[in-house]
Amino acid sequence: MNRPLTVALLLLALAAPLHAQTPAPAPAPTPAPTPTPAAAAVSVDEAYRKEFAFLSAQKRELAAQLEQMKRAAAAQQATLNNEVAALESRVLALDNESSQLQEQATLADEAAIANEEVSSLLQATFAQAGATLDSYGIQLAASPEFAALADGDKTAQVFAAAATKLKDLSAVRSEAGKFFLADGTEVTGTLVRVGNIAVYGISESGAGALAPAGGGAFKLWREPSADIAQALKAGQQPATLPIFLFESAASAVSEPAKKTIASEVSKGGPIGFVILFLGAIAMVLVALRAVFLSQAGSAVKPTIDAASPLVRQQRIDDAINAVKQRKGSAARVVTAALRNLDRERTHLEDIISEAILHESTRLNRFGSVILMIAAVAPLLGLLGTVTGMIQTFDVITEYGTSDPKLLAGGIAVALVTTELGLIVAIPCLLLGNLLSGWAERIKDDMEQGAIQVINMYQDRRESVRPVKAA
Repeated sequence: MNRPLTVALLLLALAAPLHAQTPAPAPAPTPAPTPTPAAAAVSVDEAYRKEFAFLSAQKRELAAQLEQMKRAAAAQQATLNNEVAALESRVLALDNESSQLQEQATLADEAAIANEEVSSLLQATFAQAGATLDSYGIQLAASPEFAALADGDKTAQVFAAAATKLKDLSAVRSEAGKFFLADGTEVTGTLVRVGNIAVYGISESGAGALAPAGGGAFKLWREPSADIAQALKAGQQPATLPIFLFESAASAVSEPAKKTIASEVSKGGPIGFVILFLGAIAMVLVALRAVFLSQAGSAVKPTIDAASPLVRQQRIDDAINAVKQRKGSAARVVTAALRNLDRERTHLEDIISEAILHESTRLNRFGSVILMIAAVAPLLGLLGTVTGMIQTFDVITEYGTSDPKLLAGGIAVALVTTELGLIVAIPCLLLGNLLSGWAERIKDDMEQGAIQVINMYQDRRESVRPVKAA
């Protein structure tokens, strides 16, 4: 675009030195007289002025051409800039249009996928609804007219047919049919259907609420409700309605087994029976110890009452004989005190303590065994729990967790043995501590009775001494 200007400048630069170095033309050899130096000088100056004027004119021409070329280049550049801006705007618009088209394509794909999912869901719904209605004798989905309808019309027909059938099924209706009695005998009679969730059976052999027996058949439920079945057949509405609700008659319903103490204990296995055996032994020992302590406790006061009058009369031998006639720990402790009444008080108290300590073995009889069973029973229950959990994990390892009934055995052992251990341990611990406290109270009573006899004897002896001295 600046190439002409560059060429003009180069020509101008080359022309100036060329004219400056060109020598003036030599004069012709004439016989004329030699010109004066002034005239030669005038000719050279004139030649330079002409050359300068020529070059100035040429420079102005080149400058004009250069300015024209600049204006042309500027105009051309502006035009090109406008074209570039227009192209950029067009590219941007095309990009925006492309993005919008991509978004529309994405939305169209998502809508297509959603439509396919909805269509699949509708087809599955129609198939399920058709199968359900077919079971009630309504052949809707199999008809060619239904298949030719649009999805909206299909949905409307399915809901209409279902509403009509639901209205019929929600009423109490009677129909002829067969069912099984409690002993397994199949009888023919009348089936009174309460909607589609309960059935009553009426026959000459028996009547009442029915439960699913599997394969669409029904059996008589154990709850007596023959009068309710007769009332429903007659169109009456009883105040209470004992029924067996079911979701489907395809699967048989088994009556739950009645729980008894023996059945619950048997779930604990051998460890459960061991715990119960120990519990029975503990209860026997508790009863024996209670009887023994009752006899020992009731004998303390009569023994003291029998010895007290004789001690006041200073008849020690008679008091010893009277106490010996009674049996028990209290009699032996009081006898030991009476035999040593003449000893010093400190020595006498030691004798009484020794006698009570000797009787402690009898009074504490069976106490340690009862408390030991109370401590062992929970440990056996814990052993049963661990054993049951091991059985449960063995079953899980072999069969998985698909059938909960397979896990019931190990879980029953784990829980029942813990329960049995606590049932045995709690009363054994409570009764064992109560009996131990009772034994300690009997010891205290015996000690107090023996000291009472000693005090009685010493008081009487002190009161007799002054009289003898007088």
